[in-house]
Amino acid sequence: MARVPREPDDETGRLLELQEEVDQLKEAVSSHAVVDQAIGMIVALGRVTPDQGWEVLKEVSQHTNIKLRNVAELILIWGRAGEMPEDIRAELEEALDRHGPTQIPGAPSVG
Repeated sequence: MARVPREPDDETGRLLELQEEVDQLKEAVSSHAVVDQAIGMIVALGRVTPDQGWEVLKEVSQHTNIKLRNVAELILIWGRAGEMPEDIRAELEEALDRHGPTQIPGAPSVG
């Protein structure tokens, strides 16, 4: 079966669609990295498991009505600069109180 050539406008449109898809995928990868890094900070500083870190991040986002990625960015900025908006800090502390800290394996029990 012979291939029917597409019109130049069809090719241009398809290229634009593909470029938009590539841009969206790049944004998704970048966003995922930011969220993963923030979870890592929560895990390390809050002494919680990665699953608990994810829950903490989600709860802070939901309770402050700020997008999850933006909360993650604020946590990373806090890690670099030591500054965090008061409402985010308070919600982060409350969420960590609900989920942690987790006993560190091999550490002596406190109590």
